[in-house]
Amino acid sequence: MSFPLLTATAVLPAVGAIATAAVPAKQRTAAKWLALLFSLATLVVAAVVAVRFDPDGDRYQLTESHAWIKDFGVRYELGVDGIGVALIALTALLIPFVILAGWNDADPLETGSRRWRPTQGFFALILLVEAMVIISFEATDVFLFYIFFEAMLIPMYFLIGGFGDRAGPHGEKEAATQRSYAAVKFLLYNLVGGLIMLAAVIGLYVVAGSFSLSEIAAARANGSLDMATNTERLLFLGFFFAFAVKAPLWPLHTWLPNAMGEATAPVAVLITAVVDKVGTFAMLRFCLQLFPEASKWATPVILVLALISIVYGALLAVGQRDIKRLVAYASISHFGFIILGIFAMTSQGQSGATLYMVNHGISTAALMLVAGFLISRRGSRLIADYGGVQKVAPVLAGTFLIGGLATLSLPGLAPFVSEFLVLVGTFSRYPVIGIIATIGIVLAALYTLVLYQRTMTGPVKPSNEGIADLKARELTVVVPLIAVLIFLGVYPKPLTELVNPAVKHTMSDVHKKDPKPEVEAAHK
Repeated sequence: MSFPLLTATAVLPAVGAIATAAVPAKQRTAAKWLALLFSLATLVVAAVVAVRFDPDGDRYQLTESHAWIKDFGVRYELGVDGIGVALIALTALLIPFVILAGWNDADPLETGSRRWRPTQGFFALILLVEAMVIISFEATDVFLFYIFFEAMLIPMYFLIGGFGDRAGPHGEKEAATQRSYAAVKFLLYNLVGGLIMLAAVIGLYVVAGSFSLSEIAAARANGSLDMATNTERLLFLGFFFAFAVKAPLWPLHTWLPNAMGEATAPVAVLITAVVDKVGTFAMLRFCLQLFPEASKWATPVILVLALISIVYGALLAVGQRDIKRLVAYASISHFGFIILGIFAMTSQGQSGATLYMVNHGISTAALMLVAGFLISRRGSRLIADYGGVQKVAPVLAGTFLIGGLATLSLPGLAPFVSEFLVLVGTFSRYPVIGIIATIGIVLAALYTLVLYQRTMTGPVKPSNEGIADLKARELTVVVPLIAVLIFLGVYPKPLTELVNPAVKHTMSDVHKKDPKPEVEAAHK
Protein backbone atom coordinates (compact mmCIF):
# COMPACT_ATOMS: atom_id res chain seq x y z
CA MET A 1 0.00 0.00 0.00
CA SER A 2 1.41 3.37 -1.02
CA PHE A 3 1.90 6.19 1.46
CA PRO A 4 -1.37 8.20 1.88
CA LEU A 5 -0.04 11.53 0.68
CA LEU A 6 -3.43 13.22 0.48
CA THR A 7 -4.33 12.25 4.02
CA ALA A 8 -0.94 13.45 5.22
CA THR A 9 -1.46 16.83 3.54
CA ALA A 10 -4.65 17.38 5.55
CA VAL A 11 -3.60 15.67 8.79
CA LEU A 12 -0.35 17.65 9.22
CA PRO A 13 -2.04 21.05 9.80
CA ALA A 14 -4.72 19.37 11.94
CA VAL A 15 -2.03 17.87 14.18
CA GLY A 16 -0.29 21.23 14.15
CA ALA A 17 -3.49 22.90 15.35
CA ILE A 18 -3.74 20.51 18.30
CA ALA A 19 -0.05 20.88 19.16
CA THR A 20 -0.19 24.68 18.93
CA ALA A 21 -3.28 24.89 21.11
CA ALA A 22 -1.56 22.71 23.73
CA VAL A 23 1.44 25.05 24.14
CA PRO A 24 1.45 26.64 27.62
CA ALA A 25 -0.19 30.06 27.79
CA LYS A 26 3.03 31.96 28.51
CA GLN A 27 4.92 30.37 25.61
CA ARG A 28 3.38 32.53 22.89
CA THR A 29 6.52 32.72 20.77
CA ALA A 30 6.93 28.95 20.86
CA ALA A 31 3.32 28.56 19.68
CA LYS A 32 3.97 30.87 16.74
CA TRP A 33 7.08 29.01 15.63
CA LEU A 34 5.35 25.65 16.03
CA ALA A 35 2.43 26.77 13.87
CA LEU A 36 4.83 28.11 11.24
CA LEU A 37 6.80 24.84 11.29
CA PHE A 38 3.68 22.75 10.69
CA SER A 39 2.53 25.07 7.89
CA LEU A 40 5.93 24.73 6.17
CA ALA A 41 5.82 20.94 6.59
CA THR A 42 2.38 20.97 4.94
CA LEU A 43 3.80 23.04 2.09
CA VAL A 44 6.53 20.43 1.56
CA VAL A 45 4.00 17.58 1.41
CA ALA A 46 1.79 19.61 -0.95
CA ALA A 47 4.83 20.10 -3.19
CA VAL A 48 5.38 16.33 -3.20
CA VAL A 49 1.73 15.86 -4.22
CA ALA A 50 2.23 18.30 -7.10
CA VAL A 51 5.39 16.50 -8.23
CA ARG A 52 3.80 13.07 -7.99
CA PHE A 53 0.73 14.13 -9.97
CA ASP A 54 0.88 13.28 -13.69
CA PRO A 55 -1.26 15.71 -15.74
CA ASP A 56 -1.46 13.17 -18.57
CA GLY A 57 -2.43 10.30 -16.27
CA ASP A 58 -5.78 9.28 -14.80
CA ARG A 59 -8.30 11.97 -13.97
CA TYR A 60 -8.11 11.33 -10.21
CA GLN A 61 -4.75 10.30 -8.81
CA LEU A 62 -3.17 9.47 -5.45
CA THR A 63 -6.57 8.04 -4.56
CA GLU A 64 -7.51 6.62 -1.17
CA SER A 65 -10.68 4.71 -0.39
CA HIS A 66 -11.75 3.18 2.93
CA ALA A 67 -15.09 2.17 4.39
CA TRP A 68 -16.30 4.68 6.95
CA ILE A 69 -20.04 4.61 7.74
CA LYS A 70 -21.09 1.39 6.02
CA ASP A 71 -24.77 1.59 6.96
CA PHE A 72 -25.11 4.86 5.06
CA GLY A 73 -22.72 4.07 2.21
CA VAL A 74 -20.28 6.79 3.28
CA ARG A 75 -16.64 6.20 2.41
CA TYR A 76 -13.41 8.01 3.15
CA GLU A 77 -12.50 8.64 -0.49
CA LEU A 78 -9.85 11.06 -1.63
CA GLY A 79 -8.42 11.89 -5.03
CA VAL A 80 -7.07 14.91 -6.88
CA ASP A 81 -7.18 16.19 -10.42
CA GLY A 82 -5.06 19.03 -11.75
CA ILE A 83 -7.47 21.67 -10.44
CA GLY A 84 -7.41 20.18 -6.95
CA VAL A 85 -3.60 19.99 -6.96
CA ALA A 86 -3.33 23.66 -7.98
CA LEU A 87 -5.65 24.79 -5.18
CA ILE A 88 -3.99 22.60 -2.56
CA ALA A 89 -0.67 24.16 -3.57
CA LEU A 90 -2.21 27.65 -3.30
CA THR A 91 -3.54 26.92 0.19
CA ALA A 92 -0.31 25.40 1.44
CA LEU A 93 1.68 28.31 -0.03
CA LEU A 94 -0.41 31.06 1.54
CA ILE A 95 -0.78 29.75 5.09
CA PRO A 96 2.89 30.30 6.14
CA PHE A 97 2.60 33.90 4.93
CA VAL A 98 -0.71 34.33 6.76
CA ILE A 99 0.96 33.11 9.96
CA LEU A 100 3.97 35.39 9.51
CA ALA A 101 1.79 38.38 8.70
CA GLY A 102 -0.33 37.78 11.78
CA TRP A 103 2.67 37.16 14.03
CA ASN A 104 1.64 39.80 16.57
CA ASP A 105 -2.08 40.08 15.84
CA ALA A 106 -3.21 37.80 18.68
CA ASP A 107 -0.80 38.93 21.39
CA PRO A 108 -2.41 40.37 24.54
CA LEU A 109 -3.21 44.04 24.31
CA GLU A 110 -0.82 46.16 26.31
CA THR A 111 -3.07 49.18 26.74
CA GLY A 112 -4.66 48.08 29.99
CA SER A 113 -7.62 46.39 28.31
CA ARG A 114 -8.81 43.23 29.98
CA ARG A 115 -9.61 41.57 26.68
CA TRP A 116 -7.26 38.59 26.23
CA ARG A 117 -6.29 37.47 22.76
CA PRO A 118 -5.06 33.88 23.05
CA THR A 119 -2.13 33.56 20.68
CA GLN A 120 -2.20 29.77 20.70
CA GLY A 121 -5.88 29.70 19.77
CA PHE A 122 -5.42 32.13 16.89
CA PHE A 123 -2.73 30.11 15.14
CA ALA A 124 -4.39 26.78 15.95
CA LEU A 125 -7.59 27.97 14.26
CA ILE A 126 -5.66 29.04 11.15
CA LEU A 127 -4.08 25.58 10.86
CA LEU A 128 -7.46 23.93 11.45
CA VAL A 129 -8.99 25.93 8.59
CA GLU A 130 -6.08 24.88 6.37
CA ALA A 131 -6.69 21.20 7.15
CA MET A 132 -10.40 21.44 6.37
CA VAL A 133 -9.90 23.38 3.15
CA ILE A 134 -7.29 20.93 1.86
CA ILE A 135 -9.44 17.87 2.52
CA SER A 136 -12.33 19.65 0.77
CA PHE A 137 -10.16 19.89 -2.34
CA GLU A 138 -9.35 16.17 -2.01
CA ALA A 139 -12.71 14.59 -1.12
CA THR A 140 -14.38 12.49 -3.82
CA ASP A 141 -17.15 11.28 -1.52
CA VAL A 142 -19.95 13.85 -1.57
CA PHE A 143 -20.87 13.35 2.09
CA LEU A 144 -17.23 13.61 3.21
CA PHE A 145 -16.91 16.84 1.26
CA TYR A 146 -20.08 18.20 2.84
CA ILE A 147 -18.83 17.55 6.38
CA PHE A 148 -15.68 19.61 5.94
CA PHE A 149 -17.42 22.19 3.73
CA GLU A 150 -19.59 22.96 6.75
CA ALA A 151 -17.08 22.28 9.54
CA MET A 152 -14.69 24.99 8.36
CA LEU A 153 -17.33 27.56 9.34
CA ILE A 154 -16.64 26.96 13.03
CA PRO A 155 -12.97 28.04 13.18
CA MET A 156 -13.67 30.86 10.74
CA TYR A 157 -16.47 32.14 12.98
CA PHE A 158 -14.07 32.40 15.93
CA LEU A 159 -11.32 33.96 13.82
CA ILE A 160 -13.68 36.70 12.65
CA GLY A 161 -15.56 37.29 15.88
CA GLY A 162 -12.80 36.65 18.40
CA PHE A 163 -9.75 38.13 16.68
CA GLY A 164 -11.03 41.25 14.98
CA ASP A 165 -9.14 44.20 13.55
CA ARG A 166 -7.81 46.60 16.21
CA ALA A 167 -7.76 49.49 13.74
CA GLY A 168 -11.51 49.84 13.27
CA PRO A 169 -13.12 53.28 13.22
CA HIS A 170 -15.19 52.51 16.35
CA GLY A 171 -14.50 52.34 20.05
CA GLU A 172 -13.65 48.99 21.62
CA LYS A 173 -17.22 48.22 22.69
CA GLU A 174 -18.76 49.10 19.34
CA ALA A 175 -15.92 47.32 17.52
CA ALA A 176 -16.74 44.13 19.45
CA THR A 177 -20.38 44.51 18.40
CA GLN A 178 -19.36 44.94 14.76
CA ARG A 179 -17.11 41.87 14.90
CA SER A 180 -19.87 39.82 16.45
CA TYR A 181 -22.32 40.97 13.80
CA ALA A 182 -19.90 40.13 10.97
CA ALA A 183 -19.13 36.68 12.41
CA VAL A 184 -22.79 35.80 12.95
CA LYS A 185 -23.73 37.03 9.47
CA PHE A 186 -20.94 34.94 7.95
CA LEU A 187 -22.09 31.89 9.89
CA LEU A 188 -25.82 32.25 9.19
CA TYR A 189 -25.42 32.85 5.44
CA ASN A 190 -23.16 29.83 5.05
CA LEU A 191 -25.23 27.63 7.36
CA VAL A 192 -28.39 28.30 5.35
CA GLY A 193 -26.51 27.42 2.17
CA GLY A 194 -25.15 24.29 3.85
CA LEU A 195 -28.57 23.14 5.05
CA ILE A 196 -30.00 23.46 1.55
CA MET A 197 -27.02 21.52 0.24
CA LEU A 198 -27.58 18.80 2.87
CA ALA A 199 -31.09 18.27 1.54
CA ALA A 200 -29.62 17.97 -1.97
CA VAL A 201 -26.93 15.54 -0.76
CA ILE A 202 -29.59 13.31 0.78
CA GLY A 203 -31.66 13.57 -2.40
CA LEU A 204 -28.65 12.58 -4.49
CA TYR A 205 -28.12 9.49 -2.35
CA VAL A 206 -31.78 8.51 -2.70
CA VAL A 207 -31.55 8.82 -6.48
CA ALA A 208 -28.06 7.40 -7.03
CA GLY A 209 -27.68 5.01 -4.07
CA SER A 210 -24.12 6.25 -3.47
CA PHE A 211 -22.13 9.23 -2.26
CA SER A 212 -19.09 8.31 -4.37
CA LEU A 213 -18.39 10.93 -7.02
CA SER A 214 -16.65 8.42 -9.29
CA GLU A 215 -19.46 5.86 -9.00
CA ILE A 216 -22.20 8.38 -9.70
CA ALA A 217 -20.31 9.94 -12.61
CA ALA A 218 -19.64 6.48 -14.11
CA ALA A 219 -23.30 5.54 -13.74
CA ARG A 220 -24.32 8.76 -15.48
CA ALA A 221 -21.85 8.10 -18.28
CA ASN A 222 -22.89 4.50 -18.99
CA GLY A 223 -26.61 5.23 -18.74
CA SER A 224 -27.33 3.07 -15.70
CA LEU A 225 -28.35 6.19 -13.74
CA ASP A 226 -30.95 8.32 -15.42
CA MET A 227 -32.16 11.26 -13.34
CA ALA A 228 -35.49 12.84 -14.13
CA THR A 229 -35.03 16.34 -15.51
CA ASN A 230 -36.79 18.12 -12.65
CA THR A 231 -34.95 16.03 -10.06
CA GLU A 232 -31.58 16.85 -11.54
CA ARG A 233 -32.41 20.55 -11.66
CA LEU A 234 -33.55 20.64 -8.03
CA LEU A 235 -30.44 18.79 -6.86
CA PHE A 236 -28.24 21.11 -8.91
CA LEU A 237 -29.87 24.18 -7.36
CA GLY A 238 -29.31 22.78 -3.86
CA PHE A 239 -25.60 22.29 -4.49
CA PHE A 240 -25.12 25.51 -6.45
CA PHE A 241 -26.85 27.70 -3.86
CA ALA A 242 -24.40 26.60 -1.14
CA PHE A 243 -21.41 27.11 -3.43
CA ALA A 244 -22.68 30.53 -4.58
CA VAL A 245 -22.92 31.68 -0.95
CA LYS A 246 -19.38 30.51 -0.26
CA ALA A 247 -17.97 31.96 -3.51
CA PRO A 248 -19.67 34.58 -3.02
CA LEU A 249 -21.96 35.40 -5.96
CA TRP A 250 -24.35 38.36 -6.12
CA PRO A 251 -26.87 38.65 -4.42
CA LEU A 252 -25.56 36.20 -1.79
CA HIS A 253 -22.37 38.21 -1.23
CA THR A 254 -23.29 40.66 1.52
CA TRP A 255 -21.53 38.75 4.31
CA LEU A 256 -18.09 39.16 2.70
CA PRO A 257 -17.49 42.95 3.11
CA ASN A 258 -18.52 42.73 6.77
CA ALA A 259 -16.33 39.70 7.46
CA MET A 260 -13.25 41.07 5.69
CA GLY A 261 -13.71 44.54 7.14
CA GLU A 262 -13.87 43.36 10.75
CA ALA A 263 -11.25 40.58 10.51
CA THR A 264 -7.52 41.12 10.77
CA ALA A 265 -5.73 41.35 7.40
CA PRO A 266 -4.34 37.75 7.60
CA VAL A 267 -7.80 36.38 8.43
CA ALA A 268 -9.29 38.44 5.58
CA VAL A 269 -6.77 36.75 3.28
CA LEU A 270 -7.79 33.38 4.69
CA ILE A 271 -11.43 34.16 3.86
CA THR A 272 -11.15 35.42 0.30
CA ALA A 273 -7.95 33.76 -0.94
CA VAL A 274 -8.46 30.31 0.59
CA VAL A 275 -11.91 29.50 2.02
CA ASP A 276 -13.99 31.12 -0.73
CA LYS A 277 -12.14 29.10 -3.38
CA VAL A 278 -13.88 25.98 -2.08
CA GLY A 279 -17.13 27.35 -3.51
CA THR A 280 -15.89 27.92 -7.04
CA PHE A 281 -13.88 24.69 -7.00
CA ALA A 282 -16.99 22.75 -5.99
CA MET A 283 -18.93 24.22 -8.92
CA LEU A 284 -16.42 22.59 -11.26
CA ARG A 285 -16.09 19.30 -9.39
CA PHE A 286 -19.66 18.63 -8.30
CA CYS A 287 -22.17 20.81 -10.18
CA LEU A 288 -20.81 20.22 -13.66
CA GLN A 289 -19.81 16.61 -13.14
CA LEU A 290 -22.90 15.36 -11.28
CA PHE A 291 -25.55 17.49 -12.98
CA PRO A 292 -24.35 18.28 -16.53
CA GLU A 293 -27.76 18.86 -18.10
CA ALA A 294 -28.98 21.02 -15.21
CA SER A 295 -25.74 23.00 -15.40
CA LYS A 296 -26.42 23.82 -19.03
CA TRP A 297 -30.05 24.64 -18.19
CA ALA A 298 -29.01 27.12 -15.49
CA THR A 299 -26.12 28.66 -17.44
CA PRO A 300 -27.94 31.75 -18.85
CA VAL A 301 -29.11 32.88 -15.38
CA ILE A 302 -25.73 32.16 -13.76
CA LEU A 303 -23.90 34.13 -16.45
CA VAL A 304 -26.15 37.13 -15.78
CA LEU A 305 -25.54 36.86 -12.02
CA ALA A 306 -21.78 36.60 -12.63
CA LEU A 307 -21.93 39.67 -14.87
CA ILE A 308 -23.80 41.61 -12.18
CA SER A 309 -21.15 40.54 -9.63
CA ILE A 310 -18.37 41.81 -11.88
CA VAL A 311 -19.86 45.25 -12.46
CA TYR A 312 -21.60 45.68 -9.08
CA GLY A 313 -18.54 44.65 -7.06
CA ALA A 314 -16.28 46.96 -9.06
CA LEU A 315 -18.68 49.92 -8.79
CA LEU A 316 -18.96 49.57 -5.02
CA ALA A 317 -15.18 49.23 -4.74
CA VAL A 318 -14.83 52.60 -6.49
CA GLY A 319 -16.97 54.28 -3.85
CA GLN A 320 -15.42 52.73 -0.74
CA ARG A 321 -13.75 54.79 1.98
CA ASP A 322 -12.43 51.75 3.89
CA ILE A 323 -9.35 50.04 2.42
CA LYS A 324 -10.33 46.53 3.47
CA ARG A 325 -13.91 46.83 2.29
CA LEU A 326 -12.58 48.08 -1.05
CA VAL A 327 -10.54 44.89 -1.43
CA ALA A 328 -13.62 42.87 -0.41
CA TYR A 329 -15.80 44.38 -3.13
CA ALA A 330 -12.98 43.99 -5.63
CA SER A 331 -12.92 40.28 -4.73
CA ILE A 332 -16.66 40.00 -5.38
CA SER A 333 -15.97 41.35 -8.86
CA HIS A 334 -13.13 38.89 -9.36
CA PHE A 335 -15.26 35.94 -8.24
CA GLY A 336 -17.77 37.06 -10.86
CA PHE A 337 -15.04 36.57 -13.49
CA ILE A 338 -14.25 33.12 -12.10
CA ILE A 339 -17.88 31.97 -12.22
CA LEU A 340 -18.28 33.54 -15.66
CA GLY A 341 -15.36 31.45 -16.91
CA ILE A 342 -16.72 28.25 -15.36
CA PHE A 343 -20.17 28.56 -16.93
CA ALA A 344 -19.02 29.90 -20.28
CA MET A 345 -18.57 26.18 -21.01
CA THR A 346 -15.40 26.64 -23.04
CA SER A 347 -11.96 25.21 -22.38
CA GLN A 348 -10.41 28.69 -22.40
CA GLY A 349 -13.00 29.98 -19.96
CA GLN A 350 -12.66 27.11 -17.51
CA SER A 351 -8.85 27.10 -17.71
CA GLY A 352 -8.90 30.85 -17.12
CA ALA A 353 -11.30 30.43 -14.18
CA THR A 354 -9.03 27.87 -12.55
CA LEU A 355 -5.95 30.04 -13.07
CA TYR A 356 -7.95 32.98 -11.73
CA MET A 357 -8.64 31.09 -8.49
CA VAL A 358 -4.91 30.62 -7.96
CA ASN A 359 -3.78 34.03 -9.17
CA HIS A 360 -6.52 35.92 -7.36
CA GLY A 361 -5.48 34.17 -4.17
CA ILE A 362 -1.87 35.30 -4.54
CA SER A 363 -2.60 38.86 -5.71
CA THR A 364 -5.26 39.50 -3.07
CA ALA A 365 -2.95 38.11 -0.39
CA ALA A 366 -0.17 40.45 -1.49
CA LEU A 367 -2.41 43.53 -1.58
CA MET A 368 -4.35 42.80 1.63
CA LEU A 369 -1.29 41.89 3.69
CA VAL A 370 0.58 45.06 2.68
CA ALA A 371 -2.59 47.02 3.42
CA GLY A 372 -2.69 45.31 6.81
CA PHE A 373 0.89 46.35 7.54
CA LEU A 374 -0.03 49.93 6.62
CA ILE A 375 -3.20 49.91 8.74
CA SER A 376 -1.36 48.52 11.76
CA ARG A 377 1.11 51.42 11.60
CA ARG A 378 -1.44 54.20 11.26
CA GLY A 379 -4.27 52.61 13.25
CA SER A 380 -6.92 53.45 10.66
CA ARG A 381 -8.63 51.69 7.75
CA LEU A 382 -10.00 54.91 6.25
CA ILE A 383 -8.47 55.98 2.94
CA ALA A 384 -8.90 59.66 3.84
CA ASP A 385 -6.47 59.30 6.76
CA TYR A 386 -3.55 58.58 4.44
CA GLY A 387 -1.53 60.54 1.92
CA GLY A 388 2.12 60.85 0.94
CA VAL A 389 3.05 57.44 2.36
CA GLN A 390 5.45 56.73 -0.51
CA LYS A 391 7.74 59.53 0.74
CA VAL A 392 8.16 58.06 4.23
CA ALA A 393 7.80 54.34 3.39
CA PRO A 394 8.81 53.82 -0.26
CA VAL A 395 9.17 50.01 -0.09
CA LEU A 396 5.74 49.66 1.49
CA ALA A 397 4.27 51.92 -1.19
CA GLY A 398 6.04 50.03 -3.97
CA THR A 399 4.80 46.61 -2.87
CA PHE A 400 1.32 48.06 -2.37
CA LEU A 401 1.42 49.33 -5.96
CA ILE A 402 2.47 45.95 -7.36
CA GLY A 403 -0.31 44.22 -5.42
CA GLY A 404 -2.78 46.75 -6.76
CA LEU A 405 -1.54 46.40 -10.35
CA ALA A 406 -1.93 42.63 -10.05
CA THR A 407 -5.49 43.18 -8.83
CA LEU A 408 -6.32 45.17 -11.97
CA SER A 409 -4.70 42.39 -14.09
CA LEU A 410 -1.79 44.36 -15.54
CA PRO A 411 -0.03 42.45 -18.35
CA GLY A 412 3.11 40.78 -17.02
CA LEU A 413 1.49 39.87 -13.71
CA ALA A 414 -0.26 36.54 -13.11
CA PRO A 415 -3.96 37.61 -13.04
CA PHE A 416 -3.73 39.06 -16.57
CA VAL A 417 -3.49 35.61 -18.18
CA SER A 418 -6.45 34.38 -16.14
CA GLU A 419 -8.70 37.30 -16.97
CA PHE A 420 -7.72 37.22 -20.64
CA LEU A 421 -8.61 33.53 -20.94
CA VAL A 422 -11.93 34.03 -19.16
CA LEU A 423 -12.89 36.88 -21.49
CA VAL A 424 -11.75 35.05 -24.63
CA GLY A 425 -13.59 31.90 -23.59
CA THR A 426 -16.75 33.84 -22.77
CA PHE A 427 -16.64 35.97 -25.91
CA SER A 428 -16.30 32.93 -28.18
CA ARG A 429 -19.68 31.60 -27.02
CA TYR A 430 -21.43 34.67 -25.54
CA PRO A 431 -19.96 37.76 -27.25
CA VAL A 432 -22.36 40.29 -25.69
CA ILE A 433 -21.66 39.07 -22.15
CA GLY A 434 -17.94 39.03 -22.89
CA ILE A 435 -18.05 42.66 -24.03
CA ILE A 436 -20.04 43.85 -21.00
CA ALA A 437 -17.67 42.00 -18.66
CA THR A 438 -14.79 44.17 -19.86
CA ILE A 439 -16.37 47.05 -17.91
CA GLY A 440 -14.99 45.31 -14.83
CA ILE A 441 -11.44 45.81 -16.17
CA VAL A 442 -11.95 49.56 -16.61
CA LEU A 443 -13.45 49.92 -13.14
CA ALA A 444 -10.65 47.84 -11.60
CA ALA A 445 -8.10 50.28 -13.00
CA LEU A 446 -10.14 53.13 -11.54
CA TYR A 447 -10.51 51.86 -7.98
CA THR A 448 -6.95 50.56 -7.78
CA LEU A 449 -5.21 53.66 -9.08
CA VAL A 450 -7.43 56.03 -7.12
CA LEU A 451 -6.68 54.03 -3.96
CA TYR A 452 -2.95 54.30 -4.59
CA GLN A 453 -3.16 58.00 -5.47
CA ARG A 454 -5.11 58.88 -2.32
CA THR A 455 -3.02 56.87 0.10
CA MET A 456 0.51 56.97 -1.27
CA THR A 457 1.01 60.15 -3.31
CA GLY A 458 0.77 63.85 -2.55
CA PRO A 459 2.10 65.71 0.48
CA VAL A 460 2.73 63.77 3.66
CA LYS A 461 -0.03 64.30 6.19
CA PRO A 462 1.34 65.13 9.64
CA SER A 463 -0.24 62.01 11.12
CA ASN A 464 1.62 59.84 8.59
CA GLU A 465 5.13 61.18 9.16
CA GLY A 466 5.95 58.42 11.62
CA ILE A 467 4.93 55.52 9.37
CA ALA A 468 7.87 53.11 9.19
CA ASP A 469 8.85 51.13 6.12
CA LEU A 470 8.50 47.35 5.86
CA LYS A 471 10.63 45.32 8.24
CA ALA A 472 12.42 42.03 7.63
CA ARG A 473 9.50 39.81 8.68
CA GLU A 474 7.08 41.80 6.54
CA LEU A 475 9.40 41.67 3.53
CA THR A 476 9.63 37.90 4.01
CA VAL A 477 5.85 37.83 3.60
CA VAL A 478 5.49 40.18 0.64
CA VAL A 479 8.53 39.58 -1.59
CA PRO A 480 7.87 35.87 -2.33
CA LEU A 481 4.23 36.61 -3.21
CA ILE A 482 5.30 39.33 -5.64
CA ALA A 483 7.92 37.00 -7.11
CA VAL A 484 5.26 34.35 -7.75
CA LEU A 485 2.97 36.95 -9.35
CA ILE A 486 5.72 37.99 -11.75
CA PHE A 487 6.84 34.43 -12.49
CA LEU A 488 3.33 33.16 -13.30
CA GLY A 489 2.62 36.34 -15.24
CA VAL A 490 5.60 35.77 -17.50
CA TYR A 491 5.54 31.96 -17.53
CA PRO A 492 2.09 30.48 -16.72
CA LYS A 493 2.89 27.15 -18.44
CA PRO A 494 3.36 25.12 -15.22
CA LEU A 495 -0.18 25.97 -14.16
CA THR A 496 -1.82 25.60 -17.56
CA GLU A 497 -0.23 22.18 -18.13
CA LEU A 498 -1.54 21.11 -14.74
CA VAL A 499 -5.16 22.21 -15.12
CA ASN A 500 -5.88 21.83 -18.86
CA PRO A 501 -6.35 18.02 -18.80
CA ALA A 502 -8.81 18.37 -15.90
CA VAL A 503 -10.69 21.05 -17.85
CA LYS A 504 -10.98 18.68 -20.82
CA HIS A 505 -12.59 16.10 -18.56
CA THR A 506 -15.05 18.69 -17.26
CA MET A 507 -15.93 19.78 -20.79
CA SER A 508 -16.56 16.13 -21.63
CA ASP A 509 -18.83 15.79 -18.58
CA VAL A 510 -21.15 18.52 -19.85
CA HIS A 511 -20.86 17.33 -23.48
CA LYS A 512 -19.57 20.67 -24.69
CA LYS A 513 -17.03 21.51 -27.36
CA ASP A 514 -15.35 24.83 -28.02
CA PRO A 515 -17.11 26.97 -30.66
CA LYS A 516 -15.46 26.92 -34.05
CA PRO A 517 -14.12 30.23 -35.38
CA GLU A 518 -16.68 31.94 -37.59
CA VAL A 519 -14.00 33.01 -40.07
CA GLU A 520 -11.86 30.11 -41.27
CA ALA A 521 -8.48 30.54 -42.88
CA ALA A 522 -8.64 30.42 -46.67
CA HIS A 523 -7.09 27.34 -48.24
CA LYS A 524 -4.38 27.94 -50.74
